[in-house]
Amino acid sequence: MKVDWKGVYPAVTTKFKDDKLDLPEFDKGIEAQLHAGVDGIVICGSLGEASTMSDDEKIELTAHTVKLVNGRVPVIYNIAEQATKVAITTAKRAMDKGADGLMLLPPMRYKADSDETVTYFTDIAKSVPLPIMIYNNPVDYGIKVTLEMFDQMAEYSNINAVKESTRDVTNVTRMINQFGDRYSILTGVDPLALECLVLGADGWVAGLVNAFPKETVAIFRLIKAGRHDEAVAIYRWFLPLLELDIHPKLVQYIKLAEVCTGLGTEEVRAPRQMIRGAEREKVLKTINDSLAIRPELPAGSWGVKS
Repeated sequence: MKVDWKGVYPAVTTKFKDDKLDLPEFDKGIEAQLHAGVDGIVICGSLGEASTMSDDEKIELTAHTVKLVNGRVPVIYNIAEQATKVAITTAKRAMDKGADGLMLLPPMRYKADSDETVTYFTDIAKSVPLPIMIYNNPVDYGIKVTLEMFDQMAEYSNINAVKESTRDVTNVTRMINQFGDRYSILTGVDPLALECLVLGADGWVAGLVNAFPKETVAIFRLIKAGRHDEAVAIYRWFLPLLELDIHPKLVQYIKLAEVCTGLGTEEVRAPRQMIRGAEREKVLKTINDSLAIRPELPAGSWGVKS
């Protein structure tokens, strides 16, 4: 399926029950995303707890998601590996199971220099024909993909997009000024999403969308329709929730939000533990205070497009 790299792409959580994949609950979450009108699904990312999953589990989830989605939107498989050879093998396995595209993190653990990082990305691009989105998140992963590095990768036609998570909103403008529309830009930091979309980002790889899919889609569509005041009103309500996405325990926080909206379960994989005590009460207050004043969404701002 063609990947346009535009719109809302949820980085979905992985559901577990008794430390095994909980596919019925996962399916419920995916269907809620599709019903809200998302434009793609990203699986096996950091929010999806991929670091605690076996390779076989990740490939099983890929095949299952592709079958469930059934061509309604592209399914994007995230790769976070240490070795180039392993990354290529994993990418090929995901492609064989029907993944439509890849999201690539820089090499993990080893802090590669610029040449090593570019070579890592381009070796994968040469080996796997799927469209690729580079995940640029130096805050969490220690390697910044610079404009110069994107310039070196521009000759590779299947490197199409960037998940912009530098937390510097001016980087959206720098990318556009340097490359025009050569790369699609998808904002990847929930509390900065509206600002990046206004500056010209093409999409949003979102986290709180797992619990609030309709609101996320509505903000994106309203901004792109020039209905900024309506989008800002929703965004101001949403911001305390969106800030849960930039905490080290974002997985636990977002899964708790999913429970509160009836779209998920709270179980996480060790070493993560479900939050408790005063921390839990604080997060629950943020969620429940927001739910108490959850806004009505403008007609036509979300849902499957006809």
